[in-house]
Amino acid sequence: METIRWNIKNDETDNNRAIDEAAELIKQGQAVAFPTETVYGLGADATNEAAVAKIFKAKGRPQDNPLIAHVATVDQLKRLVDNLPDYTEKLFKAFSPGPLTYVLPSNGMCAKNVTADLSTIGVRIPDHPVALALLQKADVPVAAPSANLSGKPSPTIADHVWDDLHGKISGLLDGGPTGVGLESTVIDCTQDIPIILRPGGITKEQLEEVVGPVMIDPGLANAKEKPKSPGMKYKHYSPEVPLWIVEGAPATIQKVVDRERKKGNRVGVLANNYTAKHIKAEEKIVLGENIHEIATHLYDALRKFKQGDVDLIICEVFPEVGIGQAVMNRLRKAATEYIDE
Repeated sequence: METIRWNIKNDETDNNRAIDEAAELIKQGQAVAFPTETVYGLGADATNEAAVAKIFKAKGRPQDNPLIAHVATVDQLKRLVDNLPDYTEKLFKAFSPGPLTYVLPSNGMCAKNVTADLSTIGVRIPDHPVALALLQKADVPVAAPSANLSGKPSPTIADHVWDDLHGKISGLLDGGPTGVGLESTVIDCTQDIPIILRPGGITKEQLEEVVGPVMIDPGLANAKEKPKSPGMKYKHYSPEVPLWIVEGAPATIQKVVDRERKKGNRVGVLANNYTAKHIKAEEKIVLGENIHEIATHLYDALRKFKQGDVDLIICEVFPEVGIGQAVMNRLRKAATEYIDE
């Protein structure tokens, strides 16, 4: 399959042509990758079961893992769901467009393979001009998980998508780097109190400022739970080589690095600015100074460590405050071992 790649530039005429062509492919039942403010998504018409099946095939994604439907407006979101709790209006006003996905009772408009036969559906309005333009032009809800091979780190630049899916999808809208760098927060809005199913770009603290108490779903830690949301059940975000999370000060991390190097392993390290300065290893990637920079650069960093360059990646533990909760959620799902010495 030939994959068309459109480069979104400053030329409005060229951009409109690219959006028109990508939207037409979606209307024809094809799968197209596009940027959002979180990561790149792989989109298809959410009302077309055969089109949605192309997403699963291209990614190698398990069929029981539900997808998120993307729409351009709150009115379009409401056409896909039933029985909106009163507090959702406050959430819409505060966070949409934005990195927040609402799980609500489905009215059956979207295909069954979008919802994985659940009675609920996840829906969000992305906060990215290319994504919104595409959704408006396609004029259908677009099912879109991250545009990567299933299990690999999510794509935050178009080259990540190209590396994983070139020849497997019909098109790629290259809109440059994404912003948040982690997937959306997913919140269950089917109960009296909203429940976070997946931490992401909107924090628990931000949500509680708007609607009061918010719960954390126990399914985040229960692998046997049938997933209500993407990212709850399967291993995700894994780099090419094993990833170990090591808790402790730089001296503790260095001890683990040295031990593995003595075994003949080439070790790569992921760390913040301070920790990286105090660690010696074959390769180091500095994620940033604060947790927001770390979130933005995490997936790109995981992809940079390649087989042949290192045998093992060691990453420090980051504070689980604000978006740090989402960072550690992704790292735990990617890691093969957690060390606390």
